[in-house]
Amino acid sequence: MAKTATAGSSLLRYLGLRFLLIFPTIWILVTMVFVVMRLVGDPITAAQGGKLSAEQLQELITAAGYDRPILVQYFEYLAAIASGDFGTTLTNNQPVVELLATYGVATLELAFYSLIVAFIVGFPMGMLAARRRDTATDAGLRLFAILAYATPVFFVGLLLKLVFAVAIPILPVAGRVGVRSEIALSKLEDATGFYLIDAIKLGNNEVILDVLQHAVLPSVALGLLTAGVFLRLVRTNMISTLNADYIDAARSRGIPEVQLVTKNAFRPALIPIITVVGMQIALLLGGAVLTETTFEWKGLGFQLAEYLSARDYVAVQGIVALLAVIVALTNFLVDIIVALVDPRVKF
Repeated sequence: MAKTATAGSSLLRYLGLRFLLIFPTIWILVTMVFVVMRLVGDPITAAQGGKLSAEQLQELITAAGYDRPILVQYFEYLAAIASGDFGTTLTNNQPVVELLATYGVATLELAFYSLIVAFIVGFPMGMLAARRRDTATDAGLRLFAILAYATPVFFVGLLLKLVFAVAIPILPVAGRVGVRSEIALSKLEDATGFYLIDAIKLGNNEVILDVLQHAVLPSVALGLLTAGVFLRLVRTNMISTLNADYIDAARSRGIPEVQLVTKNAFRPALIPIITVVGMQIALLLGGAVLTETTFEWKGLGFQLAEYLSARDYVAVQGIVALLAVIVALTNFLVDIIVALVDPRVKF
């Protein structure tokens, strides 16, 4: 009983420490965003320079406080973020937090599909590479993993569009959904913004199919990026597990090799993957900017590219800072899962 209580308090201390680490992580990330954005000058001049007279420009700069000392701006920026204010866009005068509610679900949906693709592609290939270690199959799969990770997302997207829009026109290559389906989804009263969930709630099989068809190419383009990482991780960890003593003992008892790979060795290899999933969220969010732009998938990444083109650096700063907070919180959730799943974690 005492041992259980001690383990429980140790777990709480571990999670409490991990939670406290969120704050310096977010501070470092948002500080980097602030510094990089200020290197291009004040946002008003960047967005409105050449469109307004010098007097009008100076009035806007003064009203926004960009003529004050940089440290004053920095501490006001931190205070605003601490209160949940990530700024207001210069282009359409919209709070950045509202952009998360409007476009964040689309990016979340794309990241969800991409993770599914990464799991479907990366895990079986990693298991096969481990089972066929040091063979031509293993070498080919490792080469695929390197290419999948190293090839730019937008290039993969363009190749997919070329194949499936020109050579074999069987899949849509732009948008999240077709026009008719979008009209049908807009009539749903309690819509979540997650089109697949909304289509299921609508109960319309044509809309569900349309949503899935539009998701195939962008999710494959982005998912292959993470699939390469998963493939190498699964291969490395399963090779290590397959060389363990308990696997040798199971093999000596005549347990089939397929069962050893799919059950005995696969489960222990999952724990490092769970740890890496949190880091891959950041990779997926970064890749979403290029993927959403390539496929006109109107999420946060697409909007970020639009604001960059308009030189609306207030919006860019706010969106990037908001994404940094999301990544930090995601990593904390992954730490919780790892602590609960892996008994080897020391609290």
